[in-house]
Amino acid sequence: MSNKGLVLVTGANGYIAAKTVEAFLHAGWSVRGTVRSIKSAKGVIEALPEYADKLSFAEVPDITVPGAFDEAVKGVDAVAHLAAPVSLFFTDPEPVLKGAIHGTLRALESAHKEPSIKTFVLMSSITAILGQKEGDYTFTEADWNTAALPLVEELGKAAPSRVIYSASKVAAEQTLWKFRDENHPTFAMTAINPVLVAGPPLVVPASQDKIGETFRLPADVYVGKPLEEAGLPSATSAYVDVRDVARLVIFGVEHPEITNNERFIVSSAWSPAQAVADILHKSYPERASIIKEGTPGEGYLPGYKFFPKFVVDGSKAATVTGQDYIPWEKTIIDTVEKLKPIL
Repeated sequence: MSNKGLVLVTGANGYIAAKTVEAFLHAGWSVRGTVRSIKSAKGVIEALPEYADKLSFAEVPDITVPGAFDEAVKGVDAVAHLAAPVSLFFTDPEPVLKGAIHGTLRALESAHKEPSIKTFVLMSSITAILGQKEGDYTFTEADWNTAALPLVEELGKAAPSRVIYSASKVAAEQTLWKFRDENHPTFAMTAINPVLVAGPPLVVPASQDKIGETFRLPADVYVGKPLEEAGLPSATSAYVDVRDVARLVIFGVEHPEITNNERFIVSSAWSPAQAVADILHKSYPERASIIKEGTPGEGYLPGYKFFPKFVVDGSKAATVTGQDYIPWEKTIIDTVEKLKPIL
């Protein structure tokens, strides 16, 4: 075992979780990952052969059942709870909310029974923070999305998919803080709230159509998809690198004296598809006839800064860690280079 201890990463084969597993291992931790079935961990295991002695997996077929994580948490020093329903194309809120709420609650209950655990970090989302605001507005960790859950309760299955997703993230994070207030656990508790996440995956998907929703924007633009259809055109253009998200999870685990009872927005760039096209045209001139040109420079500011009307302020995370975010150009190029075998 490493000198830093053993961390449990739930949903360890997911896009963000797999990069978080890798980052924990690089940082000197041993990792136990939970997956629905051991066979789904194959890609992660194959991507990290040098850590065979520090990486193990536990099967948790259903994260919502009582005691789901009781075995998985035994002997661990920290929990990074990343397992959750993730999609922007949900049609029924009930199973999504159940997975978010009960999955978080089961992880907390199991952690509460395990005396070795010192920190618990929840992967929340910017959708637990964003809401409708008049005029120029800067969103910070003090903000909460107060509209999504009531809207889902009102509309049921007629609720838009993105509202269902937002409601699930609000509910999961509320579960975290409610558990703290009612049970007073001895471990520190932290929520990480990233915007849309891009960057190179640990495991290259089997084909283009398997590329995850949030990090497909660079790939879509690279292969020549119309800019108005690339990525998630109806979603926000706020992005951050997956490696920065993983870094914040580790910081939450390693620095409970700073992160206990705190939320951290992880946000670095405002980048519509046009910004990605401009980066890729500059970096891959040989693809000038493939990558759509659009209207260069339109829809974003120098340095990919946020427009005053809508700012998602990720400065708290940068300040407490003493490390700035990965440059957006690097995120785009690294993503494309990693995905080239299937593009």
